[in-house]
Amino acid sequence: MTMAWLTDYDKYLFHEGRNTRSYTMLGAHLATAGGVAGAWFAVWAPRARAVRVIGSFNNWDGSGHAMVKARDCGVWALFVSGAAAGDLYKYEIVTGSGEVLHKADPYAFAAEVRPNTASKLVSLEGYCWQDDAWREAKAKKSPYNQPMNIYEVDLGSWKRGSDRQKLSYRELALELPQYAASMGYTHIELLPVAEHPFDGSWGYQATGYYAVTSRYGEPEDFMYFVDCCHQQGIGVILDWVPGHFCKDAHGLACFDGTTLYEYSDWRRENRGWGTANFDLSRPEVVSFLISNALFWLEVYHIDGLRIDAVANMLYLNYGRDQGDWEPNCQGGTENLEAVSFLQQLNEAVFANYPAALVIAEDSTAWPLVTQPTYLGGLGFNFKWNMGWMNDMLRYMALDPLHRQHHHNLVTFSFMYAFSENFVLPLSHDEVVHGKKSLLDKMPGDYWQKFANLRAFYAYMIAHPGKKLLFMGGEFGQFIEWNYQDSLDWHLLDYEMHGKLLDYVKALNHFYLEHPALWQNEQDWQGFSWIDCHNSEQSILVFKRQGKEAGEFIIAVLNFTPVVRQEFRLGVPAARHYVEVFNSDRPVYGGSGQENPGELIPETVTWHGQPNSLLITLPPLAAVYLKPVGASCPEATGGDLEDTGVVAD
Repeated sequence: MTMAWLTDYDKYLFHEGRNTRSYTMLGAHLATAGGVAGAWFAVWAPRARAVRVIGSFNNWDGSGHAMVKARDCGVWALFVSGAAAGDLYKYEIVTGSGEVLHKADPYAFAAEVRPNTASKLVSLEGYCWQDDAWREAKAKKSPYNQPMNIYEVDLGSWKRGSDRQKLSYRELALELPQYAASMGYTHIELLPVAEHPFDGSWGYQATGYYAVTSRYGEPEDFMYFVDCCHQQGIGVILDWVPGHFCKDAHGLACFDGTTLYEYSDWRRENRGWGTANFDLSRPEVVSFLISNALFWLEVYHIDGLRIDAVANMLYLNYGRDQGDWEPNCQGGTENLEAVSFLQQLNEAVFANYPAALVIAEDSTAWPLVTQPTYLGGLGFNFKWNMGWMNDMLRYMALDPLHRQHHHNLVTFSFMYAFSENFVLPLSHDEVVHGKKSLLDKMPGDYWQKFANLRAFYAYMIAHPGKKLLFMGGEFGQFIEWNYQDSLDWHLLDYEMHGKLLDYVKALNHFYLEHPALWQNEQDWQGFSWIDCHNSEQSILVFKRQGKEAGEFIIAVLNFTPVVRQEFRLGVPAARHYVEVFNSDRPVYGGSGQENPGELIPETVTWHGQPNSLLITLPPLAAVYLKPVGASCPEATGGDLEDTGVVAD
């Protein structure tokens, strides 16, 4: 059979690292040749001595289905008549040494349910999408000036059926999108859904980069899930892992008997994770990965990718002892191949999908991560703010008595808050491996744990940056996340957990409804301190500014269990103010220290502001204030002597 469909131009781009649709060239595709129905199979195995297709259509005997190697290409291809949708298959690869390997298809669109490892022949065409309105609206908006509140989810443990079995994609589609929308989230971020053999890897060690995991259903079922999310106004972000892959025998490792997808230098292995790092110097690997990123965006209508473990890619010495790595050609620690790959990846994504999200999980201070590549940046449009996350979790775990000595932990993020486009993450990584759940990290008695967590969430919502919370955090999961079981939804039968859920829902919707909290996040125009120096009382006061002059929110946070009566607060405008949000309201489980009615400022200079208010500041709580009405004529009297307040 001729291989005319495998064009010279496609092959040229593939070997140049610039074929961004290599999944249309390689893999298994249902087709008709010479009037005969079957499937084309094509696989890159340049150093193999021979390759055969084996599968359910030939009783796993490939003697009659030897593949033909394209000249000077390293790609083997064959048309198998009679192969049909649902058939299982693998490639039988004879290595240069004569060893016989049975490998899953790197470009397979589906796979068997683990522990079985065969690829599955399927078509990805035919699904009738209903998300045109979503996609058109998304294309008209800039993600920078829109609210982004991400709910991070592991599909296998978000919720289980009555028999404790995993829910399918279609079962999840009936519940998860509606739940996320009702809670005030804008996006769902999924832990990796690419096929992987070991549940305990959470999907971060994949074998089938083009195969949505069969644990929860078929490819069309996942399309339905994404479609339902879009119809509920919820975007879908995938965790994506281009840095490393697992070394299971049926996967990518030593694919044709040699190190093909991975580095040949043993020092480039990922020994800390027991995985192989992709050889990003090999153009064919670059084509494989960039095509895969675009594949999820194109075929499954995914809205964005969160790139996992970017630091592991960027640094040659990441997690390694001296002597276990070799400097680059310039004598540095940077992986220049990874830098080039990430820049090329982002250029390809945004050239094809300008409204996409590409988010870096980077724990380092690498500069210009979210700057365009033409300015020397990596080209991402967002980056996880791991520094903020680590500082705040450390601070919140402290006994409030000691927080005054660590006040810098809550203010230091503003030394770099506008250096990148940040997402503030409270992710799955922070609630496993003995780190305790978010609620259990909080100090104090039962009531104080909830109060601390409410105050923490309110600070995150008011702090510049997009938001991310891992599932279970919204109702106070008390034990660590367990991927083998459901979240403890029964906790909602307990008053405080139910009230925390109501609180997070109200806080999320408050965020969505107030542009001051998300319109100006890239520079100081959207944020200004009113008081960042009150370490003795562990109090923070700042203003978030929207695009309109009068559109601002004043956030006041008290990280101690002490009620501050008649707390004087400097305000920038002589207008009436109202308390628009208070984490201490009884409906949320608080003690009820509130500020009812309109608050009228006095012309008492305080906190460097021309006017000030007296408010009740509740314990372990956040208060948001907002100006209302016209300028305030009452703000004409009073001075420091009149009020008995002495300035610092």
